Amino acid sequence: MRRRSRRAPNISESTGKIGQQLPSNQPAPLVPSYPDDAPAPRGNPHPQPAKTVAPIAAPGPEWKVPASGGRLELETQPETPPAASGAERTAQAAKGVVVLAIGLPGSGKTTWFGRRGVSPLSSDLLRGILFDDVEEQRYQGLVFSTLRSMLRARLIAHMPWNYVDATNLSTHERRQWIKMAKSFGYEVHAVFFDVPLEVCLARNRQRDRSVSEDVMRKMAEKLKAPAFEEGFEKITVVRVKNPS
Repeated sequence: MRRRSRRAPNISESTGKIGQQLPSNQPAPLVPSYPDDAPAPRGNPHPQPAKTVAPIAAPGPEWKVPASGGRLELETQPETPPAASGAERTAQAAKGVVVLAIGLPGSGKTTWFGRRGVSPLSSDLLRGILFDDVEEQRYQGLVFSTLRSMLRARLIAHMPWNYVDATNLSTHERRQWIKMAKSFGYEVHAVFFDVPLEVCLARNRQRDRSVSEDVMRKMAEKLKAPAFEEGFEKITVVRVKNPS
């Protein structure tokens, strides 16, 4: 009798149920391809803006601003953004931006979006639309391939601001989002939730749908801070006021 091979728990949000073994008979997830020569919007309404460097306190080595330019900002939770004037909103919207949230469960991603009145593209949102259940975990590959298709549709429609709410732990998981955005001439910004693991664990325990502590620690080991070399034009680092 053929023995089923034992697989390690899955800690990637984009490929399967976090913390559980992937069944061997599960079909491979649908992964769309985005060619490098994807057509840019007609008339190029979103030209690539010149990179600028904003003055800021000395960043850590992983956020060293390259000579070609880049923007780094620091925020502290909780933080309420100032209201932008009409002229500022018009100037910002003309650029075309894809914003990737990066952080562990419980790091404050959903709260950050909520404070700004933003409804991001998220896996929970899509599960509710597709399966009427945000906890449905059997079709993770389908969920994330559909999520990428939704972002692509927004870029084709020239939507100026686009937000993706996911853990995006590794460079590998972020690469496909960045490649797609760049192929349409969009800037890509990262919002990195640099929140201590113990704070995330404490918040996670208070959730109705919590992730096991063992899986959280494995996700923390996989988490890699974003770098300008990945293709980000701007990196915002969000931290808590009193992590202890």
